[in-house]
Amino acid sequence: MAGPVLDAVKARGQLLCGVNAGLVGFMHADSQGVWRGLSIDMCRATAAALFGDANKVKYIPLEPLKRFPALESGEVDLLASNSTVTLGRDGGVDFAGIYYYDGQGFMVPRKLGKRVVSDLNGATVCVQPGTTTEANVADYFRLNKMTFKAVLLDTLDDLRAAFFAGRCDVLTADLSNLYATRAAYAPNPSDYSILPRTITKEPLGLAVRHGDNQFADIVRWSLYAMIEAEEYGITSRNVDDALKSENPTLKRILGVTPGMGKALGVDEKWAYNIVKQVGNYGEVFDRNLGPSTVLKIPRGLNGPWRDGGMLYAPPIR
Repeated sequence: MAGPVLDAVKARGQLLCGVNAGLVGFMHADSQGVWRGLSIDMCRATAAALFGDANKVKYIPLEPLKRFPALESGEVDLLASNSTVTLGRDGGVDFAGIYYYDGQGFMVPRKLGKRVVSDLNGATVCVQPGTTTEANVADYFRLNKMTFKAVLLDTLDDLRAAFFAGRCDVLTADLSNLYATRAAYAPNPSDYSILPRTITKEPLGLAVRHGDNQFADIVRWSLYAMIEAEEYGITSRNVDDALKSENPTLKRILGVTPGMGKALGVDEKWAYNIVKQVGNYGEVFDRNLGPSTVLKIPRGLNGPWRDGGMLYAPPIR
């Protein structure tokens, strides 16, 4: 039996996905108004599994203080807003998988000569209120007997403008955010450095409302399918050829051998549709964040487990 969220999504024929107002590489609307990014592709993967069409998504931009209330009230079905999985948050929503392993860091103008985090004692720090980022920086400075003055600004646009205008010495955020901000908004990116140390673990998760396990399972296994596809070398370019494989694992993943779609309550070609229309995890990472993009973020922890990364999906069987 489908739960209330899944019933509503199917009846609507469209997934409502909550995202940040704009973060290049993760979630932003291009000049034609088309949303692109790693987080966006997580929403598209779920839509491909549910409807066979990755484009059946409406994106709802949300500021940090409004994202979880919007999820809990039903304004959105799924949050892919670079939200950190924490115990406190997990008590109010369900996290259906970690799609990016991050950590909080600091960006500074090179002219200030700040090279390590300990150089930031007494600095003014731009930070968004109501985020784990705000709490983390306060905890870190207190623990290390350092002082700082917070400059609190609600929107990403205001935060960036304040930092690049010199209203604060430091911008603190997840490294993903800092890379995107420097690449897309700095007057001259080479004038700014991101310090080499992170001060936290920031696993970014897909969040859904309590009370609909089947919908959460579809979101979770859509992510796992992208990770599994990369591990087995299935790409958007060769997935049609992979349908002819005699490998029993590939046959299960791609729905040639039925059963996995029925277990989730979706079409047997759910994983095929994800890979064909969105790509495997590596393709999605490279397209949005990799060496051919302005961000040039290394895979690092977000690489496959066999390469020393953290991406490890349970088997689709």
